[in-house]
Amino acid sequence: MRNLVRILFATAALGAVTFASQAQKITGDYLESRSADVYVAQCFANGEVGLVGDQALLAWHVRDGSWNGQKLDGLTVIAAVKANATLGDPYADPYPAKSVMLVDEQATPAQREALVAFAQHMGGKLTSTVLRVIPTTIEMNVLRDHAHHGEATLRAGTLAEIQTRALNEGDHTCGAETTYYPPLTKLEHSMAAVAMTDEYQGPGLGVDWDRHGKRSAFVGSFAE
Repeated sequence: MRNLVRILFATAALGAVTFASQAQKITGDYLESRSADVYVAQCFANGEVGLVGDQALLAWHVRDGSWNGQKLDGLTVIAAVKANATLGDPYADPYPAKSVMLVDEQATPAQREALVAFAQHMGGKLTSTVLRVIPTTIEMNVLRDHAHHGEATLRAGTLAEIQTRALNEGDHTCGAETTYYPPLTKLEHSMAAVAMTDEYQGPGLGVDWDRHGKRSAFVGSFAE
């Protein structure tokens, strides 16, 4: 009898492992830029808080994986976000925030729904209120070799663009800079970078922007 119980228990455990291995797994590259410096000394951050930092672009490029039963390999989704306050300010409430989702036009309707659901899952409250979903051409490239670490490009039709480079000695304004704000989503790896271009010229948010040369970006990877 004991042997039978052990066999049944082992079978159940094996089934649980098999189920877990079949659960959705999704990995890829991430790019973020916002309207406040993220790599900055506290004194400079205090000069921006409450004035800027309520706008952001968050982009996920899926290298491999599925979401809600849809295979999303090679597809990209971007959330353009306008919040109520500086994102990351512990003394202000940025919610409710509103977002516009830019989805890869190569995706099928079902894949587009899955991309939006994934971005909402990763963004949490920041991306919970979606005002519009816009299919468009999207090109995103994150360079992974050591010589170009921190370099990435993103272009979504005529609606959005980010171009980053790695931080260097010239980006240390006062020598007390740190990664003052964390990324706006859960990541496997991330590094702060300079957004040489950060642009959104789309509908839905009541605001657009075109910024250059801010230490306002993150380049990273996700695994969910």
